[in-house]
Amino acid sequence: MFGQARRQGLLPRPLVDSRWPFGVPRAWDRLVVLANRSPYRHESAPNGHITQTRSTSGVISAIEPLVDACSGVWIARGASDDDRGGDVPVDSARCRVRYMLLDADEHQGFYNGFAQDALWPLCHSVNVPAVFRSGDFQHYEAVNSRFAAAAVQESGPGMPLVLVHGYHFGLAPRRVRKRLPAATIVAFWHIPWPHFRAFKTCPWHRELLDGLLGSDIVGFQTHEDAGNFIECARTLLRADGSEHQISYRGHETRVGVYPLGIEWNNAVARATPPTRACRAQVLRDFDLPDDVWLGIGVDRLDYTKGLNEKFLAIERALEIHPELRRRFAFVQVAEQSYECLPAYRDARARLRETTGRINGRFGSTRHTPIRLMECRCDPAEVYRLYRAADLCFVGSLHDGMNLVAKEFVAARDDERGVLLLSEFAGAAQQLRTALQINPYAIDATADALAVACTMPATEQAARMRLLRANVRASDTRWWCTRLLEDVSAVCQANASIHAPIPRVPSGKEAESGAAFAMSAGE
Repeated sequence: MFGQARRQGLLPRPLVDSRWPFGVPRAWDRLVVLANRSPYRHESAPNGHITQTRSTSGVISAIEPLVDACSGVWIARGASDDDRGGDVPVDSARCRVRYMLLDADEHQGFYNGFAQDALWPLCHSVNVPAVFRSGDFQHYEAVNSRFAAAAVQESGPGMPLVLVHGYHFGLAPRRVRKRLPAATIVAFWHIPWPHFRAFKTCPWHRELLDGLLGSDIVGFQTHEDAGNFIECARTLLRADGSEHQISYRGHETRVGVYPLGIEWNNAVARATPPTRACRAQVLRDFDLPDDVWLGIGVDRLDYTKGLNEKFLAIERALEIHPELRRRFAFVQVAEQSYECLPAYRDARARLRETTGRINGRFGSTRHTPIRLMECRCDPAEVYRLYRAADLCFVGSLHDGMNLVAKEFVAARDDERGVLLLSEFAGAAQQLRTALQINPYAIDATADALAVACTMPATEQAARMRLLRANVRASDTRWWCTRLLEDVSAVCQANASIHAPIPRVPSGKEAESGAAFAMSAGE
């Protein structure tokens, strides 16, 4: 039936193109991505021109090669006045970005309100209460409807693939499904999915579940998140569900686990100097001695990242491990985010207070234990820190994946350095040879920090070789190929469902057809 659908023009032929980087034939007509963020940032230069830079989000890095290979369309929220409505030229001629501009009320309700003040704390379960406001949800509904309409408009005829990314668009799949019943729709929810008792507290839990179940595939980072989603659908919607599939409103939705990877040996990594040069530069920049034990952290300043707990563990390590005093230094990159929300302002104030106390207790005129950098560092600076450090500390209280852990491993082509990784980050399920810690267990984490600083080079290399093999094997291409294997199976099923049924001609039509054939000499 799949081959018949292709012959009838319902599906394109499998793509044969040396530029196609995936091992799965392309089985759709057009690719459309809905995402909150664009793969590019646009900023006004002093001369009035708009400069364009590539965004560094790990999720964007995973999806962009697929969009690029398909000459697809990326529909994103305009993040500034420099993101014009409609099409924006981009460096890649094979990818087109369409920006959707929101007014101030829409941005506040959809983004700061329902997405960040309700869904984010609801899904992360870190003792920050979710705030549910009906006005915020109304804006969330309206923006989802606008994005869905744009996806329908960009999809064109045939059988498109619509990839709906992120918790910002939980309602969009159902809205696209109503307009494009033949489309293959994939929703990838990259943050954790909560237990059904927690999710039920959201007054619009049924609407969100119904929206996502308009998809053919709903993807998650971990098996735990996928299991929680299935349990929510069974319990809160009374849907029929198995380990990998949900049947609801006459539609089958696959539930898959697709752990996000990073781009291995990317352009930034190739351009970054070797370890020795990076370490020398970083030590000069921070006025640190050659024999320092240097730890780094790279996070958004977000209450889910466990920054304060991380600093408390450092403080405890300095208390109970005197050998670390005057010898250990920690550089924390903490890019500010969502300062308009009280929970983020409180987290920032608490982190500053903790930093000041620790530096006051254990610092001197010649040594500062913690360097808190409340800024955004470009990728080249971050990679220098990765290669200069003795250890990288990822202390998330709850995280869908956390790609910093994988980036640190990929940067260490010298097979040195130690990764301290929270067991509550999704990456911990793949990176099992990291030093895994419970960020709430301050004393145990302090001991692990001391172990990391003094770990023999042979053990570092043995652990890092296994970590690097894992990260390399599960990179962005692996992520896309694994997802596309399931997409291809769904496309085949959709082709059989939506293939036109041949109509048997009536007697008169058959006679007229025969007469025409005779007159044509057949």
